[in-house]
Amino acid sequence: MIKNAAYFLFAVLAVLGILAYTADAGPDAWKSEWPRTDFSKHDVPLSQFLSGGPPKDGIPAINRPTFVSLEEAARDLSPTEPVIGLVVNGEAKAYPLRVLTWHEIANDTIGGVPVAVTYCPLCNASIVFDRRIDRGVVDFGTTGKLRNSDLVMYDRQTETWWQQFEGRAVVGELTGTELVMIPSRLESFESFRARAPQGRVLVPNNPNARRYGDNPYVGYDGATAPLLYDGEMPTGIEPMARVVAVGDEAWPLTRLREKGEIRKGVMVLRWTPGQNSALDSRKIADGRDVGNVTVTENGSDVIHHVTFAFVFHAFRPDGVIHR
Repeated sequence: MIKNAAYFLFAVLAVLGILAYTADAGPDAWKSEWPRTDFSKHDVPLSQFLSGGPPKDGIPAINRPTFVSLEEAARDLSPTEPVIGLVVNGEAKAYPLRVLTWHEIANDTIGGVPVAVTYCPLCNASIVFDRRIDRGVVDFGTTGKLRNSDLVMYDRQTETWWQQFEGRAVVGELTGTELVMIPSRLESFESFRARAPQGRVLVPNNPNARRYGDNPYVGYDGATAPLLYDGEMPTGIEPMARVVAVGDEAWPLTRLREKGEIRKGVMVLRWTPGQNSALDSRKIADGRDVGNVTVTENGSDVIHHVTFAFVFHAFRPDGVIHR
């Protein structure tokens, strides 16, 4: 495992073919790449944005997703590989991290609802959004920028920048607009298959375009500190420890794993074994077992995040981690 953050950063950038990264100079330097973005409108300091290395759309979003049956998907997917499982209006789809690690955003429609299925590897944040806002349907790409180590998306209609973890427009014409999050699960392929026997699974449009199934962030689970993050660290818990976050509260995954179940009022958090980490071994299918988490209220899924402690602290500085 890689413990040295500087060496880990070098390894990641080498894998991605990026020679270096630097903090952005600011709007004057961005305008040639972002002529349609209104940088006069923003509700976070522009100095907080860093270049993650790739340029705009350098990590290409999936815009015309292709799906196959569970049986066909099982030829490549191991039972314990992680997928983002989504069920909307009776339609079920799985979005494997072996694919989304290399694309980060999939613009799709499921159960008649236009959605953006997103995954930020550096934050282990898998979040699904309804793409409908007051002015119509938007679709998303990657800016190549990070804030608090988290993916910054942009909509192609106005080129407003959106913070993935919050689902909120932070720079540009639509600043302050919030996307509606849709409940989803970060679960094993086997778990999805059991609960959605008629489900379909996302596959690459071009299987040779990326090293699908490989993890370009080898050893991130073992890093002592996050990448491209200079904010305040949480106290009393390792910054890279996984937590289960619901609103302004979070529970360490280790605690949930020990107990198996935690209840708060009508809300129930459960952990079961059998899901690989996507951020451990070179092959995602060989990653250590981090287990499956569900959060429900009266049997219905609740929006939650299985993310790192530093991420929760960065975006919920007044939140509580129940240690």
